[in-house]
Amino acid sequence: MARMPTTHYDIVILGGGSGGYACALRAAQLGKKVALVEKDKLGGTCLHRGCIPTKALLHSAEVADSARDSARFGVQTTLEGIDLAAVHKYKDGVVGRLHKGLQGLVKAAENITYVEGEGRLAGATTVVVGEEELVGEHVVLATGSYARTLGIEIGGAVMTSDEALSLEQVPERAIILGGGVIGVEFASVLRSFGSQVTIVEAMDRLVPSEDPGASKALERAFRKRKITARTGARMESVSQRDGVVTLALEGGETLEADLLLVAVGRGPRTEGLGYEEAGVILDRGFVQVDERLQTGAGNVRAVGDIVAGVQLAHRGFAHGIFVAEDIAGLEPEPVRDHLIPKVTYSDPEIASVGLSEEQAREQYGDGVATYEYNLGGNGKSQILGTAGFVKLVRSADDGPVVGVHMVGARMGEQVGEAQLIVGWEALPDEVASFIHAHPTQNEALGEAHLALAGKPLHAHA
Repeated sequence: MARMPTTHYDIVILGGGSGGYACALRAAQLGKKVALVEKDKLGGTCLHRGCIPTKALLHSAEVADSARDSARFGVQTTLEGIDLAAVHKYKDGVVGRLHKGLQGLVKAAENITYVEGEGRLAGATTVVVGEEELVGEHVVLATGSYARTLGIEIGGAVMTSDEALSLEQVPERAIILGGGVIGVEFASVLRSFGSQVTIVEAMDRLVPSEDPGASKALERAFRKRKITARTGARMESVSQRDGVVTLALEGGETLEADLLLVAVGRGPRTEGLGYEEAGVILDRGFVQVDERLQTGAGNVRAVGDIVAGVQLAHRGFAHGIFVAEDIAGLEPEPVRDHLIPKVTYSDPEIASVGLSEEQAREQYGDGVATYEYNLGGNGKSQILGTAGFVKLVRSADDGPVVGVHMVGARMGEQVGEAQLIVGWEALPDEVASFIHAHPTQNEALGEAHLALAGKPLHAHA
């Protein structure tokens, strides 16, 4: 029997998505010889089926809303309709340009060998791709995630976010099963495109991973947009006939639509890849790691969505960079999930970093202090015609800010400063001393800290 050809590297990375390619690029910068294995397209889910294409759709939706509602700003326009073929051309153009740029970065890195093909872990040092063995002193698992379906058969008018990115026509009626980030973003897009949208969520509120105040604000805004949210409602069965989908709920109620989007979260892509056979421990499919992302199976590490926690591309980037630097002996600080900024790009947007009020009270007790600044007092928010708030969570009356939660148009752009505030454990007085430009959305962060420091300007104490 012929022996497989073997190539040796410092690091073999299985998966070319956010975590994998970030690890490869940083490791190459640090002089490591890297093999990067990807069976699909470089960039993974985020670039091709997640972050980038969905946000392109959301921008098209924003343009549609601006055209539809322009009269309130004194501009007379007419929205003739949504040309989905043209929307997809725009979306795919954005993805294509970013993909080409990323390919150029990897190709330009002399220390990276890009291996196209389906890889499998064949031991603590070995990844097999086709007829070749890639042996690394270190192996990094970065195989990402897939759209969960709860056993629902996907096809026809029933789809996940993957298929929804290629919709050929705007449905008259749409049901979104799942009220998390993916669900509310697609609900926002479809409503802007003209669909009647109903969200069905098993938990008692939308975006349950966010602060309850953010959930309430989003639900209130969605009601104004005539998006129906059925919270505390559990699915019993799904059927479709003649292009109509029927969703049966526990208790006997049924809902009908032209499209059912299953948006019940993403699962780790770890099955059948040889992980457990190589000694990697899985829990509900997620790879078990320590704070330095080591699996305990030799020099095998894991990054990104296959590690339990918030499933975000920038977490994957951070994981990949951390692992590369740790392998290189730079001793970087571990990635802390609670310091990772989160943004839901619906209309309105939700942006947060740090602890919710409930989490802060669990950690610090009843001494936790909060302040909520209403965007009604923010000039730029009034210009944009948006509503929402900036909520600050402080560990105690004299403690640092440990959580920032924001709702409103474009508030995702403010989460960078919020991350610095929480990450550097800033006191409200310290942030209040900085001057925030007027009129900007960013000013709302400054106003909130002024108020929490006891010296409000455009707000009540």
